[in-house]
Amino acid sequence: MSSQHVAESEIAYEQHGNGEPVICLHGGMAPRQYWNAVLPYVEEHAAVIPERPGFGTCLDDPAETSAAEILTREAQYVRTLVDAVDGEPILFGHSYGGLTAIEAATDAAVEAVIVYEPAVLPDDYRREADLADRMAALVADGERDEAVKRYIEHVLHPDGIEDLDAWLADWPVWPDCVDLAEEVVRMNRSVEQYQLPDSLDVAAPVLVMTGTDGPAFLRKSARAVHNALPHSRLVEFDGVSHSGPSEAPERTAAEVDAFLDSI
Repeated sequence: MSSQHVAESEIAYEQHGNGEPVICLHGGMAPRQYWNAVLPYVEEHAAVIPERPGFGTCLDDPAETSAAEILTREAQYVRTLVDAVDGEPILFGHSYGGLTAIEAATDAAVEAVIVYEPAVLPDDYRREADLADRMAALVADGERDEAVKRYIEHVLHPDGIEDLDAWLADWPVWPDCVDLAEEVVRMNRSVEQYQLPDSLDVAAPVLVMTGTDGPAFLRKSARAVHNALPHSRLVEFDGVSHSGPSEAPERTAAEVDAFLDSI
């Protein structure tokens, strides 16, 4: 593993292995350690793993960045990474990282884009979405852990969970997630404001993945994203949740390899 720093933009990233670069973009509830489970399955590539702005490094002060500006900010940092690595990389994004990957690919030279349940809300669902407000109210009341629990219940356990506290006690990244409460609120506001266009101007081929055990609205959105792309393949995993790449890394990696072999 090597660590590098792109001085012009204050972006730090880790690189694991050698070969064609794959830029791995984590979602809203985990730092870059999210990709640890995936690394053994991408050994033929150079896995480039940054932390999103607000998660340890940033292009600007995330506390002063509006929800409307967050996606623009994050797409720009991905484009900076694309310019920093050798050749045309592959973008691999999970959740909000998936949305960022697609947005960045509209104006970046990449070989391919791979996304797992990009954080896009169907129009009918988006109009009623209030998760950011509910989380912000809890954070303002000093209940940061409860704010993050609302996100976990909404996205990771949409069908309910019998003992959330017991589950969290066994979840290694839980303390770090509480520290990220404000950034997750800003991210959710960005998601709630984002409207998927009828057509996404992405020239590179895209693999869109989803799972049957995650939120139904994200499965619906995955299909909508697939339909909005000019060159896209859609894969649905039976029995896999929103945490697909880390939950089922071997299965997702097999689909990724098949996709890359076909382009």
